[in-house]
Amino acid sequence: MRLEPQRPGLGAGANEHHFRGNCSWILLFTMAQRSGLEDPERYLFVDRAVIYNPATQADWTAKKLVWIPSERHGFEAASIKEERGDEVMVELAENGKKAMVNKDDIQKMNPPKFSKVEDMAELTCLNEASVLHNLKDRYYSGLIYTYSGLFCVVINPYKNLPIYSENIIEMYRGKKRHEMPPHIYAISESAYRCMLQDREDQSILCTGESGAGKTENTKKVIQYLAHVASSHKGRKDHNIPQESPKPVKHQGELERQLLQANPILESFGNAKTVKNDNSSRFGKFIRINFDVTGYIVGANIETYLLEKSRAVRQAKDERTFHIFYQLLSGAGEHLKSDLLLEGFNNYRFLSNGYIPIPGQQDKDNFQETMEAMHIMGFSHEEILSMLKVVSSVLQFGNISFKKERNTDQASMPENTVAQKLCHLLGMNVMEFTRAILTPRIKVGRDYVQKAQTKEQADFAVEALAKATYERLFRWLVHRINKALDRTKRQGASFIGILDIAGFEIFELNSFEQLCINYTNEKLQQLFNHTMFILEQEEYQREGIEWNFIDFGLDLQPCIDLIERPANPPGVLALLDEECWFPKATDKTFVEKLVQEQGSHSKFQKPRQLKDKADFCIIHYAGKVDYKADEWLMKNMDPLNDNVATLLHQSSDRFVAELWKDEIQNIQRASFYDSVSGLHETPVDRIVGLDQVTGMTETAFGSAYKTKKGMFRTVGQLYKESLTKLMATLRNTNPNFVRCIIPNHEKRAGKLDPHLVLDQLRCNGVLEGIRICRQGFPNRIVFQEFRQRYEILTPNAIPKGFMDGKQACERMIRALELDPNLYRIGQSKIFFRAGVLAHLEEERDLKITDIIIFFQAVCRGYLARKAFAKKQQQLSALKVLQRNCAAYLKLRHWQWWRVFTKVKPLLQVTRQEEELQAKDEELLKVKEKQTKVEGELEEMERKHQQLLEEKNILAEQLQAETELFAEAEEMRARLAAKKQELEEILHDLESRVEEEEERNQILQNEKKKMQAHIQDLEEQLDEEEGARQKLQLEKVTAEAKIKKMEEEILLLEDQNSKFIKEKKLMEDRIAECSSQLAEEEEKAKNLAKIRNKQEVMITDLEERLKKEEKTRQELEKAKRKLDGETTDLQDQIAELQAQIDELKIQLAKKEEELQGALARGDDETLHKNNALKVVRELQAQIAELQEDFESEKASRNKAEKQKRDLSEELEALKTELEDTLDTTAAQQELRTKREQEVAELKKALEEETKNHEAQIQDMRQRHATALEELSEQLEQAKRFKANLEKNKQGLETDNKELACEVKVLQQVKAESEHKRKKLDAQVQELHAKVSEGDRLRAELAEKANKLQNELDNVSTLLEEAEKKGIKFAKDASSLESQLQDTQELLQEETRQKLNLSSRIRQLEEEKNSLQEQQEEEEEARKNLEKQVLALQSQLTDTKKKVDDDLGTIESLEEAKKKLLKDVEALSQRLEEKALAYDKLEKTKNRLQQELDDLMVDLDHQRQIVSNLEKKQKKFDQLLAEEKNISARYAEERDRAEAEAREKETKALSLARALEEALEAKEEFERQNKQLRADMEDLMSSKDDVGKNVHELEKSKRALEQQVEEMRTQLEELEDELQATEDAKLRLEVNMQAMKAQFERDLQTRDEQNEEKKRLLIKQVRELEAELEDERKQRALAVASKKKMEIDLKDLEAQIEAANKARDEVIKQLRKLQAQMKDYQRELEEARASRDEIFAQSKESEKKLKSLEAEILQLQEELASSERARRHAEQERDELADEIANSASGKSALLDEKRRLEARIAQLEEELEEEQSNMELLNDRFRKTTLQVDTLNAELAAERSAAQKSDNARQQLERQNKELKAKLQELEGAVKSKFKATISALEAKIGQLEEQLEQEAKERAAANKLVRRTEKKLKEIFMQVEDERRHADQYKEQMEKANARMKQLKRQLEEAEEEATRANASRRKLQRELDDATEANEGLSREVSTLKNRLRRGGPISFSSSRSGRRQLHIEGASLELSDDDTESKTSDVNETQPPQSE
Repeated sequence: MRLEPQRPGLGAGANEHHFRGNCSWILLFTMAQRSGLEDPERYLFVDRAVIYNPATQADWTAKKLVWIPSERHGFEAASIKEERGDEVMVELAENGKKAMVNKDDIQKMNPPKFSKVEDMAELTCLNEASVLHNLKDRYYSGLIYTYSGLFCVVINPYKNLPIYSENIIEMYRGKKRHEMPPHIYAISESAYRCMLQDREDQSILCTGESGAGKTENTKKVIQYLAHVASSHKGRKDHNIPQESPKPVKHQGELERQLLQANPILESFGNAKTVKNDNSSRFGKFIRINFDVTGYIVGANIETYLLEKSRAVRQAKDERTFHIFYQLLSGAGEHLKSDLLLEGFNNYRFLSNGYIPIPGQQDKDNFQETMEAMHIMGFSHEEILSMLKVVSSVLQFGNISFKKERNTDQASMPENTVAQKLCHLLGMNVMEFTRAILTPRIKVGRDYVQKAQTKEQADFAVEALAKATYERLFRWLVHRINKALDRTKRQGASFIGILDIAGFEIFELNSFEQLCINYTNEKLQQLFNHTMFILEQEEYQREGIEWNFIDFGLDLQPCIDLIERPANPPGVLALLDEECWFPKATDKTFVEKLVQEQGSHSKFQKPRQLKDKADFCIIHYAGKVDYKADEWLMKNMDPLNDNVATLLHQSSDRFVAELWKDEIQNIQRASFYDSVSGLHETPVDRIVGLDQVTGMTETAFGSAYKTKKGMFRTVGQLYKESLTKLMATLRNTNPNFVRCIIPNHEKRAGKLDPHLVLDQLRCNGVLEGIRICRQGFPNRIVFQEFRQRYEILTPNAIPKGFMDGKQACERMIRALELDPNLYRIGQSKIFFRAGVLAHLEEERDLKITDIIIFFQAVCRGYLARKAFAKKQQQLSALKVLQRNCAAYLKLRHWQWWRVFTKVKPLLQVTRQEEELQAKDEELLKVKEKQTKVEGELEEMERKHQQLLEEKNILAEQLQAETELFAEAEEMRARLAAKKQELEEILHDLESRVEEEEERNQILQNEKKKMQAHIQDLEEQLDEEEGARQKLQLEKVTAEAKIKKMEEEILLLEDQNSKFIKEKKLMEDRIAECSSQLAEEEEKAKNLAKIRNKQEVMITDLEERLKKEEKTRQELEKAKRKLDGETTDLQDQIAELQAQIDELKIQLAKKEEELQGALARGDDETLHKNNALKVVRELQAQIAELQEDFESEKASRNKAEKQKRDLSEELEALKTELEDTLDTTAAQQELRTKREQEVAELKKALEEETKNHEAQIQDMRQRHATALEELSEQLEQAKRFKANLEKNKQGLETDNKELACEVKVLQQVKAESEHKRKKLDAQVQELHAKVSEGDRLRAELAEKANKLQNELDNVSTLLEEAEKKGIKFAKDASSLESQLQDTQELLQEETRQKLNLSSRIRQLEEEKNSLQEQQEEEEEARKNLEKQVLALQSQLTDTKKKVDDDLGTIESLEEAKKKLLKDVEALSQRLEEKALAYDKLEKTKNRLQQELDDLMVDLDHQRQIVSNLEKKQKKFDQLLAEEKNISARYAEERDRAEAEAREKETKALSLARALEEALEAKEEFERQNKQLRADMEDLMSSKDDVGKNVHELEKSKRALEQQVEEMRTQLEELEDELQATEDAKLRLEVNMQAMKAQFERDLQTRDEQNEEKKRLLIKQVRELEAELEDERKQRALAVASKKKMEIDLKDLEAQIEAANKARDEVIKQLRKLQAQMKDYQRELEEARASRDEIFAQSKESEKKLKSLEAEILQLQEELASSERARRHAEQERDELADEIANSASGKSALLDEKRRLEARIAQLEEELEEEQSNMELLNDRFRKTTLQVDTLNAELAAERSAAQKSDNARQQLERQNKELKAKLQELEGAVKSKFKATISALEAKIGQLEEQLEQEAKERAAANKLVRRTEKKLKEIFMQVEDERRHADQYKEQMEKANARMKQLKRQLEEAEEEATRANASRRKLQRELDDATEANEGLSREVSTLKNRLRRGGPISFSSSRSGRRQLHIEGASLELSDDDTESKTSDVNETQPPQSE
């Protein structure tokens, strides 16, 4: 497949790379990719880290940055320093300079968070500076695509970007627009997806300047669609018939051909300009057709405004079309000789010679173009013929003319070039030169040859060259369309790509710029309208209040100025009108335009006489000056008829086909034109008008048909094609791409701000931003708004959960924003432009304050800390000083020195004590070792017990495995059943495939039949055209033959006379010769006799001369008679010319009639729009219901199924409505299907009941399980409380023992750690229980919300239904008036219907007139025949004919007088109508003033509501409101007075109308008198008596027509009177309603006064009463607004009725003025009449069908159950009809086409069924795995239960209870599992039955299976949730049991250790008592020793030694002594020194 050429960058030829160099580009891109030079994401994604930089945010906040204007940069950033009145001092951010700027010139800057934003509609400050800055930032970052609301703005990068590869295409494929960065692929993808999903046609509109990249983006769109939607990827193109009747060589795939169409069009339509090397010089609309599945099935290209003048001359440094250079460079020698090609410099039309394009090779491009033509299926002959025409266009320029010496006549000195040209185009050289130099022109009745001047000849040659190239280009486009197979494969939907020039503003603009700007006005109007609709949908979806404005109407005045046909005529209409007048010039056109449109608001005259421009038009993009030079010539597009005739008669078949339609147009009409710019006086028919715009039907198809006999200008044709294009675009969903050129130097990375701003203005981007500013462009989600701006309202939202909407409402109230600045929707909050920027500033200021406060607190804390440190240092210094002073005092004290020296020696006495401590530690270690050995033995014993328990568990595991085996067998059975179901599914799939194959065969047959029918239709059309031509030729030939026959008869008479005379003469000569021979034989001497004979011969010769003279005299008489006949023929021709003029007038009147009918169609369109609004409202109701159903999807699946079936019914009803209600057999089928549907419904209801019962059962089980678990949890809580009590006791014991035993402290720490774990587990249990409660509460809240939403929806529905009755609820007094207005409305609609019926009656009467005119034509033909027969008797009847001619002339004069009278009457009527229009305008102006007053009133009320918060100003506000109401009353009185004046004027107009009607009757009487005179004259013709009967017949017919017209006139007058009465009634009602409104205002004022008194009395209740008042006022304002809307609607209907009445009156006047012209209507008028009649019938049918659809929708809404039955019934019927479609009935073929989409949907549902089956299998496997895990967990539970038996006796009872509960839990779980398995088996059985039913019922059963499986899925999910909860509870129980065991063991150990510690304590107590006794004994001994020493007795130390030994023994026995013993021993030691002393 040939790839789409990848252009460098976006610009079409933007840089120096060639425009079709695909291979080099692809190589370059792949090399760049391999080398990794460029990352595509760099050119797509924004680096958000740079944007969210807090430094830039702070800078923006601190400096108050704004934008100011700059000449160099467009806008510059600056910070505001100070304000001085209207001026502001700013400092530039770039250089710091200061400047004074006007306040109005300053534009706000967006916060940094909006930098490089992808969608500029999100900017909070929407102004030119911000838009330009955003585009500039993105462009400099390599991001060329940016969104601006609906727009995608593209800036030409002028370099190669790697963002168009297939990887990028795949990256964007299937993604939504907001999911990916901006790209042309994103636009294409969204259009493609919308087309597939919504089945709505799409369009992509690319506009921009030349060089901005329109063509490149168009090609990228085609490339993307060809990649995404190519048919060769997934299937073969089976839409093409297998046996094509004409197989084409080189026929490629459709996508390849689509991509190859571009190179051909670029070669012939693109050229190099100063801005762009590959500029498209034409606009195009490429329509790509897709089938239902989204594959491309065809394409069609339409072109607009080819710049054909480029073919003959080019500006400096520019080239003509590429094909000329390609042909001259790439043609071979053989081809050059065939085409007579020369060098570049030899052609005058190549103005600049050969200009190469950098990076281009024209030779290579020529080969690529030829290859593309071969791929498109062009034959060699076609290509050669095209190239011949291209060469001939160049040869036209080389023809040179010379001015002769004595005269201005042109001559051709050398005809070599003409010979070449005629050889190429197949013409005769002599005829061509004669046609150019001395063309034949018509002067009066004769054709004469007129010599041409040199300028006229040059102009004619150039015009021929341009016309030839244009026709070649149109033929080429048609040929490409034919190759793309537009007719045979019509798609289901299409995507159209419009590539057209953008808005152009030059210094002086010409006709081409007007056409382009007119197109862009229409496109911008389409964009505004589209944007308005999308905004409306967004606001409706969010439910916010918004007064809708259609911004598309803003552009209507400018469009009317250009295109309005009359009253007053627009620019194009005036230009066409001037083209009709021979002496008209561009100056007269400008003068007439200024005269007609000088007062228009969008039109300006030149301000000064020196201005070059002729006039100025104010477009939406700015003022444009237009210069009207050669506009008439450009609009007429004149041609030389003589050369056109030669080209049509060319011997070259291709050239003759190009000019096929020209000759007929030459014969049909002629115009006398002056060639402007040639400085010549007007000449007669030198250069004819090119009336031909499209080829004939045989050449180009019906798309190019034009009305015969109509003069078609370029402006008319362009307007028609634009109207068709806009109609196509309006029926599509448009996507807008705006291309922008950054600079004119073709430099990458440079952006000219002023240039870009101009283009943004011209492209409508700024216009779109203006529309955004009117609404609420900034929108933010509730959560984001709360998260970002909650800091501004810290105390507005209470703690705890609150809905996002309520929170935002509270925040908005706290922010005190103006209600006009925001709206709160359902999911978002909307702001006007600039509000978010203000909030950002407030937020930044708040954050700044918080940060400053935080910094202050931190600094204070640090300062206080430093101060405290200094204080501590000061106190420490004081302590140091005190210690130093004390040391200095003690330093020389002797006792201190002794103390310092003795103190180190005191440690020596303690060595023995240290040894004793070490011994004690050794003993402790030994005891610990023995203890650990005992524990080891105990652990071994426990290990043995655990092994025994393990064996028991293994046996239990074996039993569980057996259970698992049974479950496995059950799973195998289920798998077998699944296999059976899959086999059934495969059977169904095979059946579906068979049906698809059968469908495919029928599709192919249908395509063949359609192709055959199309061919037959084309042949029929061709034969019809040929038949008409032959008929015309036959008529002319018969006339000629009759003339020739009469001449032959005359000549034969003369010839017979001459033959008789010749015979007589021959006889005489023979006699003379015989006598002469006899005389010669006799003798020579008979000379006398011979002399006599000679005399006789001379006599005979004299007689012969006399005979010849008489013959000459007869010939003179014959010539005289011939002259008289020619004079009579000329007179007949003059009469024929008069008839032609009348026919032209008739055509004008017919156009006006068509305008009136078009306005009638507009009214029907308005009605259709109203119906469409009704349908949209109903669609919104349906969407609300769908949303509600989706929220309730878990509870009401059956209702969802019902709604799906109702939607299918709606889709199928519309498709089968025409085919399924005809025969009785179908009704029987329908009854059968209703029965089947009823059975299906019963089965479905039973199924839903079963499922609901199962769900209820599961919920009950779940509730019981929860109750059991809660009981267990409460027991665990009680047990925990006991444990905590025990723990507290243990803690007290541990505290007592802490001072004695360190080991127990470690045990306590471990137990503390474990206790924390247990607490965490208990807390987890609590959290899970609370989470379950929260979930239950959330579910309850959701149910309440759903109930509330249901109530809201029901209220909305009730409001929608009771919309019409709201007036009665608001005010009972308005009911009667409302009924009157409704009756008036009905009367108006009835009158409209009557008018439409009158129009139809007029159509029928016109048909009868046409039939009578045909009879008149036949009578006229008979008369002509008789006149021809009587020409031989012209000599006798000449006098009578002269008399008749005199009478005819007198009649013509009388007729002209009558026509003048009629015109005078019509002028008077028009003046009256103008006066009436002025009155209407004044009425509208007054109504607008009234509306303005109402708006002011609303504004004042809003001010009142704001000021009601302040009590002091309440009285003042009431006074203001009274003043406003008084003003309003005055205005209303004024409006009433003016309305009464208008009524009087309307009555005077009615009287004028009556006078006009009386004048018309007088005219009719004169007409009757003239007819009587005509009858007398006709009766006086005795010889022409045969025609009297026919003339009388025609006269009776005319009288009958006059009677019918009179009756119509009377009926229309009655209708006019009725409309006048209706208008008076409506105005009376309006006055009554105004009076009622005034009374309402008075009552409201009284209520306000009462409230004021109440407020004075009850100040505390002020707020509540204010709220009530506000509500009442809102209701009153709403009712007033509704009344005003209804009043406006009524007035609009009155105006429409008045307009219709005026149009009917005008039509009547035109019909009266042109009553005789109806007798001479042409065949074209009949065709147009039939088309209009068919359109009116179709519109009536559509209206009826729409009303029927509305009724059907209401019935379907009322009874959805019946709808579902019908849907299933019709679906079965469709299936039956598909099965029976093989019989080949034509009706079923039509149905099959409609059902293709349905079959595709069923296939998708089948795939969903398969996926659901797989999900079901996965769920089953998961359940088996969960059973295994649960078995393992059960085993663990049993082991834990057995372990707990070995605990202590006091816990055995609790363990037994827990075991019992665990067994109960196991039983419950097993029962649950068995129940679920049995439920699953039952459901699987049900599924099997349903699948069998599906095999019978096909599509219906598929849906049931799917929905039941969804329910199963939900049940499985619930079961899994319950299992998870059960598993969690089991794990928690196991953990609790384990923790209890650990605590029990710790308790036992702690008790053992406590007993041991008590024993050791008691032992130590005893030893301590012994030691104290020993100590007491020793003290006694010491005292005795002291006494003895005093007495001087002997001292014995034995007792002391024995005492010391005893102490040593006691010290050795104190194994576990503590500090008390140590203190005792220390006391002993202290007592020893004095003893030793």
